[in-house]
Amino acid sequence: MDKCSLCGRKESEVGMLFSGVSGFICDECIEKGHLILMEEKKSSENFSVGDVKLLKPKQIKDFIDQYVIGQEHAKKVLSVAVYNHYKRISQPITDDDIEIEKSNIIMVGETGTGKTLLAKTIAKMLHVPFAIVDATVLTEAGYVGEDIESLLVRLLQDADYDVKAAERGIVFIDEIDKIARKGDNPSITRDVSGEGVQQGLLKLLEGSVVNVPPQGGRKHPEQKMIAVDTKNILFVCGGAFDGIEKHIAKRLNTQIIGYGKQKKEERINKENLLQYIVQDDIRKFGLIPEIVGRLPVLTHLNPLDRDALKRILTEPKNSIVKQYQKLFKMDKIKLEFTDDALDYIVDQAISFKLGARGLRSICESIMLEAMFDMPTGSAKDFKVDKKYAEAKLDKNSVVKFKNVG
Repeated sequence: MDKCSLCGRKESEVGMLFSGVSGFICDECIEKGHLILMEEKKSSENFSVGDVKLLKPKQIKDFIDQYVIGQEHAKKVLSVAVYNHYKRISQPITDDDIEIEKSNIIMVGETGTGKTLLAKTIAKMLHVPFAIVDATVLTEAGYVGEDIESLLVRLLQDADYDVKAAERGIVFIDEIDKIARKGDNPSITRDVSGEGVQQGLLKLLEGSVVNVPPQGGRKHPEQKMIAVDTKNILFVCGGAFDGIEKHIAKRLNTQIIGYGKQKKEERINKENLLQYIVQDDIRKFGLIPEIVGRLPVLTHLNPLDRDALKRILTEPKNSIVKQYQKLFKMDKIKLEFTDDALDYIVDQAISFKLGARGLRSICESIMLEAMFDMPTGSAKDFKVDKKYAEAKLDKNSVVKFKNVG
């Protein structure tokens, strides 16, 4: 008589016996194996959400460290927020009626401090669809500009129009501060690219099913729409919020310029007031309370000092120096930057007040002649020192960068 190869029970002693190539397994052994497998998955080190392999917060930060220099606090905030967001997506349906709400993120920091790079790096780690949208081009429906829903078009395009994949993606809304209303009071006139856009963004940030035109552009009745549920899309907003220091200083009862007399003021770092930012400062800057409430995770990015800028040039996996070295290596040329050349580039970026973004522009000006001449030359080694950098960053370039700053 046939019997289970695992537990040894006969066919008459079990509910059902399944035959294999060289044996049998009973229904009870299958159920036990399934339970063990499910428990093993739950206790595994990392969560898996669809095709997303999610690391723990410390592991997420370690990954970001490979690409982004400094900004330790912002990295921790983002790591925890992303981890909790994708845990929320993976939560099984239970009877306890506890529903974890979505925690969208807002980052405040000067231009060139790494807001976009942080969001890009997290999307790269998760292998999820990612879209960057500039808030300045958005207007209310019916006005010249892009509809609010158009920001999901780019997410769909990055997901190759796989709606399920796009619904687990990340959208980075840049220049969110540029759609702030002009005053702290509700607008009594039509503000089509400010408060009007904020009202339109509410449904996306909260989570709702949005009809998206597949090729972008304006909606019209004949156009076929794609329904996208934004409930599980993580929205990360970034902005410089130029001038918000005044609101922070007023709240802290201090002045941006001048000598503090009170002990409270002595403890305040007036060089970096952004570190004291709270949601109410953003509301007073011009974001409506409803938007602020839907961006519960707030973090700031510190201004980059000289040491951080130099490390950005050389240390990250895709650092600027490594990119130039790879370009020259393709032409079988070994490229080297001397330490004094790197110091000179950093000094120029600081003097022009361009942040990390300015490092690339300065390097392009210095490297232009070499990138033009050397691929057709015979030299196989090239060293960039301070003297060469000074000569190539000529007066015209200096004038150009100063005008930008």
